[in-house]
Amino acid sequence: MPPVGVRVSLNTEMQKFLSEKTVTPSPGQNPRMTADSAQVSAASMAWTNAEPDTLMERVLAPANLRRAYQRVVSNKGAPGADGMTVDELAGYVKQYWPTLKTRLLAGEYHPQGVRAVDIPKPKGGTRQLGIPCVVDRLIQQALLQQLTPIFDPLFSDHSYGFRPGRSAHQAIETARAHVAAGHRWCVELDLEKFLDRASQYPLVHEECSKRSG
Repeated sequence: MPPVGVRVSLNTEMQKFLSEKTVTPSPGQNPRMTADSAQVSAASMAWTNAEPDTLMERVLAPANLRRAYQRVVSNKGAPGADGMTVDELAGYVKQYWPTLKTRLLAGEYHPQGVRAVDIPKPKGGTRQLGIPCVVDRLIQQALLQQLTPIFDPLFSDHSYGFRPGRSAHQAIETARAHVAAGHRWCVELDLEKFLDRASQYPLVHEECSKRSG
């Protein structure tokens, strides 16, 4: 299964991607990993040895990609719209990484569509989740690891969700401190379907402009 919009022939340039514990596929099958190889196969990725100069090159640096791969594998998760499982990721990247890397560096890579899944909410109703394809999750994780140190310092000190080094327990301790200080009012606010309706591009563009300016 070649990258979206791209036709490429199979190649062996990424043979070192898999460790010796990987299963040798029969002709016509996608390579799959053994249960324990997911923990070690990323260590043998032969992405490139070049010293990264640009942000995207840092995203695609071997150490960063190894971390991203290990995170995606450990998170497991359901397949995206293309049906590819986490177990199939190593074999796919082994075959098509040169093409993926070229398109990423050229700014020509386009993520695939996400698979929409409705999950029930505790208080009734449903919330829609978008499940990206496994390859896109790898790339997104690699991007996240490089962008977090850049943009996290810009976030509010009162923001605790999904940030490194912060947790719900810290938010509780902050709330306790406010109570101890004599504050007695608390406002609970929920913007209905905010992320479904908000235009993400202006938000991202504004933050990037702040950072570059």
